[in-house]
Amino acid sequence: MASTVVEACRWTVTALARHAPATISVLLHVHDRLRCVAATGSWQVFSTVPPKTGIVGRVYASGETAVVPDVADDPDYIPVRPDVTAEVCVPVLDPAGRPIGVLDLQWCGPTDLGPWRDTAERLAARLGARIVALGGPPAESRSEKLLRHAAALTSASTEWDLFAAAITAARDVSTLSAAVLVLTGPTGPRLGTPPATPGELEGRIRAELAEAGPAALDRLVTRAHRHGVGYTLGEAGHPPIPDHLPLTRAGVRTLVAVPVGQPDDGGVLLVADERLLRPDPTTVNLLELLAGQAWSCLDRLRTLARLREQANSDPLTGLRHTGPFGQRIAAATPGRTALLAIDVDGFKTVNDTYGHQAGDRVLVRLARALERALRHGDELYRVGGDEFVAVIEVTRPEEAVRIAERLNEAARRIGRTISVGVALPRPGESPEATLRRADQALYAVKRHGRDATRLAPA
Repeated sequence: MASTVVEACRWTVTALARHAPATISVLLHVHDRLRCVAATGSWQVFSTVPPKTGIVGRVYASGETAVVPDVADDPDYIPVRPDVTAEVCVPVLDPAGRPIGVLDLQWCGPTDLGPWRDTAERLAARLGARIVALGGPPAESRSEKLLRHAAALTSASTEWDLFAAAITAARDVSTLSAAVLVLTGPTGPRLGTPPATPGELEGRIRAELAEAGPAALDRLVTRAHRHGVGYTLGEAGHPPIPDHLPLTRAGVRTLVAVPVGQPDDGGVLLVADERLLRPDPTTVNLLELLAGQAWSCLDRLRTLARLREQANSDPLTGLRHTGPFGQRIAAATPGRTALLAIDVDGFKTVNDTYGHQAGDRVLVRLARALERALRHGDELYRVGGDEFVAVIEVTRPEEAVRIAERLNEAARRIGRTISVGVALPRPGESPEATLRRADQALYAVKRHGRDATRLAPA
């Protein structure tokens, strides 16, 4: 009599519960999990179970019945009630013998499990046939899809991964064929990075928007943030607004435009299809939720990136400091990577005479001057109060000395002087030992009058 799969499962559980004083549940495979579609006899049950988890997962994966006289002896048992002692779990098979779910019974007192196993297997066989006759296990709902995709968005470790996950989610949740992100930024609006395999319609949309230029992208973003979500009715005789002409030229006949984030640094999610459809309000609402989740995850990634940058940078000068420096010198190439140990001459006098704020200004000006004197690819680190180290790649020691002398000259141009010690790693020498030799050369400069460069012995 059941007209749906869920009804068939619920009536099976209800009928069985009249005769079995047990916790009874039917779990069916939906997407990548076992979902509980009917249950009775417990204060609470699990909504879904990951594949191969618990006795139910083991039975589904193997297609073989499990009879467990004492659940305490089975490491796979998932506790549902505190007083359960025994369990019988049988696979629900389709007519071809493939598992599509499980029928699970758990008892809290002494029970003859043999007859219940036979009964459960016969019921599961009839239930499996009825489920297939009704079209198979229920499909994943759109809200369940959104929940699954939200987990993928949250776990994305890069912006590219996040954009790819958001586009995949928008397609899946909306059932439309294409999704494109337009994001604003310091240089104006831009198209978000496409996933690895953009669809044909997505490719055309991206090409048309790229040709239309930043002004067209800005109008799409502004419209979405000013007026909110918009979606097409697709009624004949009503032309699209000019802002949407690049999309219609690409072949778009159905469009949902959802604002993402804030107007000044957010964007718009465009979800589209070549078919003439009319998105329902639920679809639109789910896409709004998706856009909100994607923006929260993007904001988190950017915040983490800023925190990592702050953790790796000296807050005064903006130079990288000891953590990244240790990683860099660990990769030094013997005979090619030169370490330039730099110390500001007379810096203590500046602090004692004019105060620490004046000393800070000297360090900032000097850091900028030294950065400008270095070549592209050379790296400058602040490793102490008035101590810096430059890491440069050279072909011979004389090249490193010339660059160090350029640093001396750069300091003189802003009214300061520095002492520089230069060392190149020896074969088999640790980075720490190389830096000690550069420091020794630096101290030799200090002893002989400062404002100069010295190369450590090879």
